[in-house]
Amino acid sequence: MSTGPNEQAFQNVRKLISDVCQQMNIAEMCRVRLMECERELTIHFPIKMDDGEVRVFTGFRVVHNDSRGPSKGGIRYHPDVNLDEVRALAALMTLKTAVAGVPYGGAKGAVICDPRTLSQTELERLTRRYASDIAIIMGPDSDIPAPDVGTNPQIMAWIMDTYSMGRGYSVPAVVTGKPLEIGGSNGRFEATGRGCMVSALLAAKHLGLNPLEATVVVQGCGNVGATGADLLAREGCRVMAISDSRGGVYNPKGIDLEGLFARKRETGSVIGFRNAETLTNAELLELKCDILVVAALEHALVKANAPSVKARIIVEGANGPTTPDANKILCDNGIFIVPDILANAGGVIVSYLEWVQGLQSFYWGEEEVNNYLRRLMTSAFTEVLHLSQLNKVDMRTAAYMTALRQLAAAMTIRGVFP
Repeated sequence: MSTGPNEQAFQNVRKLISDVCQQMNIAEMCRVRLMECERELTIHFPIKMDDGEVRVFTGFRVVHNDSRGPSKGGIRYHPDVNLDEVRALAALMTLKTAVAGVPYGGAKGAVICDPRTLSQTELERLTRRYASDIAIIMGPDSDIPAPDVGTNPQIMAWIMDTYSMGRGYSVPAVVTGKPLEIGGSNGRFEATGRGCMVSALLAAKHLGLNPLEATVVVQGCGNVGATGADLLAREGCRVMAISDSRGGVYNPKGIDLEGLFARKRETGSVIGFRNAETLTNAELLELKCDILVVAALEHALVKANAPSVKARIIVEGANGPTTPDANKILCDNGIFIVPDILANAGGVIVSYLEWVQGLQSFYWGEEEVNNYLRRLMTSAFTEVLHLSQLNKVDMRTAAYMTALRQLAAAMTIRGVFP
């Protein structure tokens, strides 16, 4: 397993939960429960590779809290993921679902692997074995996975099929983020990026910034970053820079996103795109802009680089991209941060719709789904902003306050068993 900043990820989340609980005088019973994960499953499972070799992979599924409903959270395939990181991501999902106002708890899953080095058949075998091993806690009424870093709708399809084979009938509601052909929802693929776009525009409106004059920089060219960039451009913003894991490209006059995405599909990277200057991810984060969307992995913004950030607004498309030290520096410098549990909640909002559609076998059109997403994102943003102004705290603290108030109410009403 990896070592480094993500080894402290869960501790960082726990500290913020504890601090806000004490600030809000939340009952000690609620605070201590939220400091720990309810269930943690670690599995080591063998996979036969295409060359006949048998390799053992390690996977996790962690449920942080399910007081408000079935636990919900993505599955990550990444070579550097570890249990502490999964715990942190599960806790963030608990907070995110509460902020978004959907009746879920929080969970997260992962397999330590590099999906880019696996063939399609190896990836399928790994996914099906992992799904069969976590089936003891997974289910449409208990714990519902979704895509995350390194996973996609096809992987969700394999998980759904594996679970269904064990039940003897199709169970489309066991995962979200599936292909449309087997019960996926219109608008789900773009949902997280769309939520980031809505959050960015609401933040811009709050600061009196005209979208038609706004400049945008995006770290990350995966589903969230690419979708967010495209949707902000459609709203009239000028996307000046975007990056992937290999680096970024910059053009102050604006980037041709359609051409850029085509190059990304063809070559696997944005590097070398025409009429654009190449720069590193570190340099991209320090560009002067109105809106900076951080949509890569955790800890993009840390104590060392936070003083150099020149954005007016930061929208956290990734989970946990800002360390506590960096958050304080950025806020002290007057940067308006839309935190991850608010900014990227669009995915879980539409996942909720997909889950309901799977349970009821009733489907909504894309316009209806997008309108629902915008309505819930706007409501959540408005509530968090109100708490921020009322209590004179930053948006992250206000988002935690919003979530913890909902969670404390649910846990208090339910009580402690037995």
